[in-house]
Amino acid sequence: MIDVNAYLGHFAFRQLRHNTAASLLRLMDRAGIEKAVVSSASAITYRNAQAGNEEVFAQVQPHRDRLIPFAVLNPAYADWRHDLDTCRNKFGMTGLRLYPNWHNYKLSSAVCLELVNAAAERRMVVSIPFRVEDRRQQSWLVDIPDVAARDAAALARAVPSARFIFGNGSGFAASELGRASGNPPNYWIEISLLTALLTNEIGQLMQSLGAGRILFGSGMPFHYPEGATAKLEVLDASAAAKERIARANAKELLGL
Repeated sequence: MIDVNAYLGHFAFRQLRHNTAASLLRLMDRAGIEKAVVSSASAITYRNAQAGNEEVFAQVQPHRDRLIPFAVLNPAYADWRHDLDTCRNKFGMTGLRLYPNWHNYKLSSAVCLELVNAAAERRMVVSIPFRVEDRRQQSWLVDIPDVAARDAAALARAVPSARFIFGNGSGFAASELGRASGNPPNYWIEISLLTALLTNEIGQLMQSLGAGRILFGSGMPFHYPEGATAKLEVLDASAAAKERIARANAKELLGL
């Protein structure tokens, strides 16, 4: 399996276990995960997100065969253009993650559109986690809402040349993102917070978008990966569709 939603480093408001490269790899081995996209959990709350990218780059160097680093960039930060070039050209990062509500900008803002266009020009995938934590569990120091599906859909339409991963969220099937019509086919949805039973949101998205637009993600180490792997086991789908979700879609998207 290829996990498109994993993290290294610390998070300001809770202790994370398995948050080093070595310990995350042990967790991946336990769950049968071959490769994982990783970004800095620390950069979510660092004033300068690039410090977190530097930490991730140093950690993954001995493990580039299994850990795929994504940058965390804040377009509201003045030096993001230099940081983007460093992450792409020096660190070899093939994607980036955006946290608009944590970094206090809108997906529709001019600086965000500039960053996404710059990433698309560099063939970098743009990953947008809709949440970091459940809002009901956040520290009393912050009150950060989830990214709105309509804003993510508008961004996908505004930059059709970009490739997006939307994840760490739920309710996709009932939102604009759950409809193929009216949206460019430039986004994929990962399953870490989706259901495979009851409402079976994964199955709904497979019907509306196709199995080729769904990606495996766990959110580790914020979550243990076995919850995500169990969803694939119980999902009512063909072996070929499960293989696409577990591995093939991410392999194609990431150019592995």
